[in-house]
Amino acid sequence: MDASAQTISGKLLAWYDASHRSLPWRSPPGSAPPDPYRVWLSEVMLQQTTVAAVGPYFEKFTSRWPTLEALAKAEEADVMAAWAGLGYYSRARNLVACAREVTRLGKFPETEAELRKLPGLGAYTAAAVAAIAFGERAAVVDANVERVVARLEAIEDLLVKARPQIRARVAELTPTKRPGDFAQAMMDLGAMICTPRSPRCLLCPLQDACKGRVLGPERFPVKAAKASKPQRRGQAFWIAANGKVWLVQRPGKGMLAGMRALPDDGWNARGDGQGQAPLEGPWLPGGVVRHSFTHFDLDLQLMLYSGSDWARLAADHGEWWPLDLLEQAGLPTLFAKAARLALAQD
Repeated sequence: MDASAQTISGKLLAWYDASHRSLPWRSPPGSAPPDPYRVWLSEVMLQQTTVAAVGPYFEKFTSRWPTLEALAKAEEADVMAAWAGLGYYSRARNLVACAREVTRLGKFPETEAELRKLPGLGAYTAAAVAAIAFGERAAVVDANVERVVARLEAIEDLLVKARPQIRARVAELTPTKRPGDFAQAMMDLGAMICTPRSPRCLLCPLQDACKGRVLGPERFPVKAAKASKPQRRGQAFWIAANGKVWLVQRPGKGMLAGMRALPDDGWNARGDGQGQAPLEGPWLPGGVVRHSFTHFDLDLQLMLYSGSDWARLAADHGEWWPLDLLEQAGLPTLFAKAARLALAQD
């Protein structure tokens, strides 16, 4: 590590010691590493999700499944239900698969390379677990770190092209001692000081070394203009009777795979719904739920069944779920919105 890198990492760690975020999955700066299970679980949850949103889910998960072994024994459906609302549901399925694989191995691998072999662990998560839980000098790069380094070095290339350069610089800056604290310090700096808008440069421990500060920090990182999302349309069907609502399980592959949901007309990321309602009418419009997915926006028309021909619903195609326990069904956010809309009209 050159003198410049030593100065930057030293200043950042000193700032972290005094100003770090206190989070339930972390150990205090300079102390023994946290339980790898808690590090891994939190990093999976934090993928494309805010710290504020993850906190309650992390507490719920670790209360219900306090150890890796407990999670490995869990039913996937229970984990999916507990995950409902966090989005990107393939993470929950990979969570169970990974817990079972690590249990089979006997313990977590301790290197980035070996961690990459586990289900659901990409470059970022493997590096984060290796650095934070096992003290490996791994380059941990998330969106916060990309922003910090792009500004620090005033990188003019589009972010998609600049990522190898950013990763190389993070590798240079990461110290041999306390690599986990350094990784978390970079994350905290991006979250608390070097924010996307209105960065607090006067409070930044790296302000003297930051090339982007003089040029205008909000210029960096340089991103391509966002493409407009396609608009999709679909229908969801609300069938309620005797204090219960009819729910189905979505197919094992595709959007929101394997989760409980309201019946719908088969909308997906590639097109509008074309399927039939689960019962012949009468149906009444119950309003529209608007929801944004990563690659498209959806207008979901809620249809309310006002007939009485419920006996035609086959038990092997769905289940009646008590309305007063609907929160325990683990509906994805989209269908939870639709359910709230339907219930508001009773």
